[in-house]
Amino acid sequence: MAKAVTQSILVVGAGMSGLTAAIEAAEAGHEVYLVEKNPYLGGRVAQLHQYFPKLCPPYCGLEINFRRIKNNPRIRFFTMAEVEKISGEEGNWDVSIKLNPRYVNEKCTGCSKCAEACSMEIDNPFNYGMDRIKAAYLPHDMAFPMRYVLDPALVKSAEAAKVKEACPYDAIELDMEARVVDLKVGAIVWSTGWKPYDAAKLETLGFKKYPNVITNVMMERLASYGGPTQGRIVRPSDGREPQTVAFIQCAGSRDENHLPFCSSICCMASMKQATYVREQYPESRVYIFFIDIRATDRLEDFFRKVKEDENVVFFKGKVAKIEEDAEKNLVLRVEDTTAGSLHEIKVDMAVLATGMQPNTSEVPVPTSVPYDDYGFLAGVDARPGLYAAGCTRTPAGVSESVQDGTAAALKAIKSIARR
Repeated sequence: MAKAVTQSILVVGAGMSGLTAAIEAAEAGHEVYLVEKNPYLGGRVAQLHQYFPKLCPPYCGLEINFRRIKNNPRIRFFTMAEVEKISGEEGNWDVSIKLNPRYVNEKCTGCSKCAEACSMEIDNPFNYGMDRIKAAYLPHDMAFPMRYVLDPALVKSAEAAKVKEACPYDAIELDMEARVVDLKVGAIVWSTGWKPYDAAKLETLGFKKYPNVITNVMMERLASYGGPTQGRIVRPSDGREPQTVAFIQCAGSRDENHLPFCSSICCMASMKQATYVREQYPESRVYIFFIDIRATDRLEDFFRKVKEDENVVFFKGKVAKIEEDAEKNLVLRVEDTTAGSLHEIKVDMAVLATGMQPNTSEVPVPTSVPYDDYGFLAGVDARPGLYAAGCTRTPAGVSESVQDGTAAALKAIKSIARR
């Protein structure tokens, strides 16, 4: 029988798969430590406008999970945290977690007095830098925990004292420092998720060079009511309503020079975003440039529905280059792979469907585990007692990530039970 101290489970990453794994394990009776590098839980799902299969706002599901966490004393979570060391073996892992300073303690009520007193601004990471926020900020309107963060630049500035004085609850600690917490756990679920592939590496497609070329994750924030334009899809260059929008599939994906694999969700994401444009602007025209459309199972019905819209044009072809004219419109040079002909198509905006790069490809697990050729953990059972979940293991949508989180939790529980 394992010692009581090793009956706990560590879950690293609090996106949909990590949240699910943590809640399922805790509700099965285990002590759970949940570690998240962001100042809030929810991962990239929190940044979506809508998600499959019901096309509802992400907080339809996240709010339920947050309530389950609040009501379960077995879950202890750490934000702005990262796992630095792992040693040991199945049933008896020693883990060191670095807690980065938030400069705001648990006394924070979310009153916003610190932000009101702050004049310094920073790029908004939640909106992918498309707008600016105060350097004393709530990560987003529905953040969990609902607690402010101070940017390190503010803490070092002359106005830090003024911001601290503005807090009526003594919640600001300007001398807060990073610290390390050591834990002993019986099993580990690794669910650190993914990052959008860096579109700036696609030099011919003009990202960052031309302001009206954006990525699919940026489009989600544009369409969101909490986004930089309060849900209005407009051109970044001039705020004008776009009447023609191009969605460019496999931007860096299925490409030996970038991401060699298919991320599986990009086709559906672009079709979903095409409906955002068409709903806001009934006279608009949307182009979807694709290699082939990958819509499986019940999602094929959604594909069929989008195809029925006469103002959505599916163009089987590869966009080789994007250029800009004097009015900031975009000129797409496209090869029609069916007819073998070249075209120039002018649009107001272009959205690059960049793929899902696993975070483990850049920040590996700090212990010996196998990876596949693309940087994903090679299978659910990465190592006895250490299990991969969600987009740490393979590209996946929200519902698949939830299922994967449940599977990893069950494996972690079974691992402990064997000891």
